[in-house]
Amino acid sequence: MHTPAGTRATAIDNGLLAILAVAAGLTVANNYYNQAMLGLLAHQFALSAGAVSALPVVTQLGNVVGILFLAPLGDRLERRSLILATTAALVVALAGAALAPSFPWLVVAGIGIGLFATVTQQIVPLALHLAAPHERGRVLGIVTGGILVGILLARTVSGFISDIWGWQAVFSAAAALMLATCAALAWRLPRVEPVTDLSYGRLLGSLWTLLRTHRILRQAIVVQALIFAAFIGFWSTLALAFDAAPYHFGATAVGLMALVGVAGALAAPLAGRFADRRGPHVIVSIGAGLVVAAFAILGLFEGSLAAMIVAVLILDLGVQSSQVANQARIHALDPTARSRLNTIFMATMILGGAFGSGLAGLAYSAWGWSGTCLFGAVSAAAALLVSRRP
Repeated sequence: MHTPAGTRATAIDNGLLAILAVAAGLTVANNYYNQAMLGLLAHQFALSAGAVSALPVVTQLGNVVGILFLAPLGDRLERRSLILATTAALVVALAGAALAPSFPWLVVAGIGIGLFATVTQQIVPLALHLAAPHERGRVLGIVTGGILVGILLARTVSGFISDIWGWQAVFSAAAALMLATCAALAWRLPRVEPVTDLSYGRLLGSLWTLLRTHRILRQAIVVQALIFAAFIGFWSTLALAFDAAPYHFGATAVGLMALVGVAGALAAPLAGRFADRRGPHVIVSIGAGLVVAAFAILGLFEGSLAAMIVAVLILDLGVQSSQVANQARIHALDPTARSRLNTIFMATMILGGAFGSGLAGLAYSAWGWSGTCLFGAVSAAAALLVSRRP
């Protein structure tokens, strides 16, 4: 029997919420391990900055495909079984990356990693489904905070491990972490029955119907795609900038810089609570404005590590706040379609990140760090303009 629309299968206690937040962070991290090691990969495989940037691009594109074609199944299939099966497939893809003998092999494995790391986007709607209506902003903030911490610490872990033991060790460790995550989820996740009996074809077709029906959804996805393009553009080129003059830093430096951004993730529960009480629209515009300010600082004080630290704090705070607020807006639209609403939101956001990674890489190749800053500022400014439309 299906769970009635908008009701909870079981209560979400703090222990389960913590497991979901950690699992979301660990699974999404797999999309970003490769960014801190781009300098190492460029040297090992004798590739240019533009060529080696193909790895994060295809990983993000694989993630978009997985979000579009796997994540909607959360509304149609029993969620626990779907999450466990996707996590197991992710372990296989990570093992393939660890064993990659060449860069093309690594690119293929990267596509698989992106495809199955979409288990993160199965966890988010599950957490919202289990949460009481009055606490959905708080729950979303905690789980989304785990996701941003995972994205940021992925670079710290990857930079540290790859500098000491090589890039293959990063993927081996990630595969082991996913095995442990799968075991924890199998132990603690409740069964959650489907909320719809639509066929797979009609399920996918309903994505367009939802997009056409809800103006708020259209606005939210454009804003977040532009913000995430700026965010990923920054992080995907930082390793290249640190590898060059005047820095000549290793991959560990990228990881240490990512640690600074974790402080921004701490704002996620606060943003979620504020969205519960005051409404999310104002938070979206504030977040976009903070991202513009961050890139202005990066561009005006190029070469200053102190300015970069301040900018990273502001950047991650802005990205996190806007994402929590935008997701709170869209998940309130239709309680029977949360997986599909999340699919539309995350697919466009990750697609924005993929294009951001590629365009920022091209901008960096053409104009150096100034090109990255200009791209990020323009993308975030466009998001701010769209967010302020009534």
